[in-house]
Amino acid sequence: MLKLGNKNARRILLIIISGFLILTILVWVFPSSWIDHEFSEEVQEYHNSVLDFIMKAISWFGLTYQSVISVVLSAAILYIAKKRKTAYFCLATLLVALITYLIKVLVNRPRPGKDLVRVIIEVQHQSFPSGHVSFYIAFFGFIAFILYHHKWLNHTLRSIIICFCMFLILTIPISRIYLGAHWFSDVLGGFLLGTAYLWILILIYLRVIKRDSLNKVKRS
Repeated sequence: MLKLGNKNARRILLIIISGFLILTILVWVFPSSWIDHEFSEEVQEYHNSVLDFIMKAISWFGLTYQSVISVVLSAAILYIAKKRKTAYFCLATLLVALITYLIKVLVNRPRPGKDLVRVIIEVQHQSFPSGHVSFYIAFFGFIAFILYHHKWLNHTLRSIIICFCMFLILTIPISRIYLGAHWFSDVLGGFLLGTAYLWILILIYLRVIKRDSLNKVKRS
């Protein structure tokens, strides 16, 4: 379990952030890469209407309105269930979208073009890092964590939700490449950024709930 004072946890976080910064610099200096082209060719080699539908469905939760509704609805459920601080942290997962957008503007990397890949969906804004990937890791990762950590629901329902969250986290990078919305380095950047953000969010969350637990003991 992650702990704020755990040196290994901090060291891993530093490695993740350093990796993201290095990748960002490389993408900024070399916006075109043969590795990206190779990955896109491999992922898009086999395609059909069924796969198109599945990949679009996987990416559906990352669309602007859907992502906001998913977070707000989840936070509302937590708030109604009197898990108010957890609800606030759930809302905080939306901040990763703002961070991602600011980095996109800074790096200003264009999306994959139709002359280079099969573009199934056309999207706006810049390409690096992937906002879908960073959001999925931050939001669905946090939902999976709190359900695993607190065990509020029965085992079966909790397992289903956690598996669903992990499925989306693991498949969203492939979905974005398959749909022609991102390069491999874009989704890798989104993965590193989302992981770093989730890591920090969980560390702070654990510190807050630990402090609250100690305060309850003192008052009792």
